Amino acid sequence: MTDWSTADIPPLAGKIAVVTGATGGLGYETALALAGAGAEVVLTGRNDAKGSRALEAICVRHPEALISYETLDLASLASVASFAARFARLHTSLDLLINNAGVMALPSRQTTADGFEMQFGTNYLGHYALTAHLLPMLRRGTAPRVVNLSSIAHRGGAIDFDDLQGAKSYSPMRAYNQSKLAMLMFALELQRRSDAAGWGLLSNAAHPGYALTDLMTNGPGANGWMALAARLLRPMSHSAAAGALPTLFAATSPDAKAAGYYGPNGFFELRGPPAPAKIMPQAQDVAVAARLWEVSAALTGTSFEQAARAALITATAAMRPEESPSPRSLAAR
Repeated sequence: MTDWSTADIPPLAGKIAVVTGATGGLGYETALALAGAGAEVVLTGRNDAKGSRALEAICVRHPEALISYETLDLASLASVASFAARFARLHTSLDLLINNAGVMALPSRQTTADGFEMQFGTNYLGHYALTAHLLPMLRRGTAPRVVNLSSIAHRGGAIDFDDLQGAKSYSPMRAYNQSKLAMLMFALELQRRSDAAGWGLLSNAAHPGYALTDLMTNGPGANGWMALAARLLRPMSHSAAAGALPTLFAATSPDAKAAGYYGPNGFFELRGPPAPAKIMPQAQDVAVAARLWEVSAALTGTSFEQAARAALITATAAMRPEESPSPRSLAAR
């Protein structure tokens, strides 16, 4: 794994992938590499003009690429549901979901269309709802994987159930840390629930280290202590393409593990080729993860369990009568 690169991505012909936040930065580099390996890739983003430019750029690099763009605003549950419905009309299955999109350390508290704190809502709740909506498609995929983008920042995170939305007290980095901890906990809990319910998913997570993208520009901007820290750390950074490698490893490598977590292998996991990353104890708290799952289901109005049952009913209805499982075996699932 020490020298793993995009050259090590196995052939992906016949695979269908969805990458959120794919119009630039890490998401774009991830989509570019997946398309280059032969996958059919659906790029998603909030900005249609950027989406068109991303499509054109990938086609220049890979003229035979099977790619498309769909509008998806993770800060809107209606947009999430609409995208999932459109995807289901156009595709019969989904093999790979990359939950990549995010915002970072917004200086002042902002809210999503549904009233959630913007970072918790965009980075985590939107992806939770998206994954739930797409679960039926994932279950029809071939060896389906879900990869959640977390961050080194999860190390300083805590799930504050008394103030999940930062309404009582807002701190840009505390909110960001919480959202990225939630993404890692979501990946681990999704694997536990998939194993228990037989959903057949491989769920894992990755972080990019310190990659040079516009994420910080979209957050704290050019001023303040974070911008100073960014300048000081720049010599220890790497490119967006390099930062996407842990995600690509988690998404495609035969060596990637269920409930694994991958990041750069260099100093403090800031840069370098992908390797297993450090998971903090709070990310492995099973009781907190289970509570966060249930709270997230209530906040987003989505249910993985209902989605799984709906997928089973649909699959059963499509069978010939002699192929249909008995009521007893159906209930057991």
